[in-house]
Amino acid sequence: MEVFDPTPPLWVEDTVHARGFCCPQCQSGPRQALRAWINRRSPVLGDDQRRKWQEFYQCECGQGWWAWSSDRPPSSH
Repeated sequence: MEVFDPTPPLWVEDTVHARGFCCPQCQSGPRQALRAWINRRSPVLGDDQRRKWQEFYQCECGQGWWAWSSDRPPSSH
């Protein structure tokens, strides 16, 4: 995966904003994604003044989606 590459991969151009932190088409989470990319070149400040990034995922169902890093649910290891 090209997750930390500074240049966005071509597949991110057709992604949609997911309202939940999962694929809007099949509801799979980021762990089921075939590819991932984090836009670390353009962080924004949230309402709480903390940085957040766009996280892009290409789902196994074919849908590309993105969500804010601040919307990521806590991990349940």
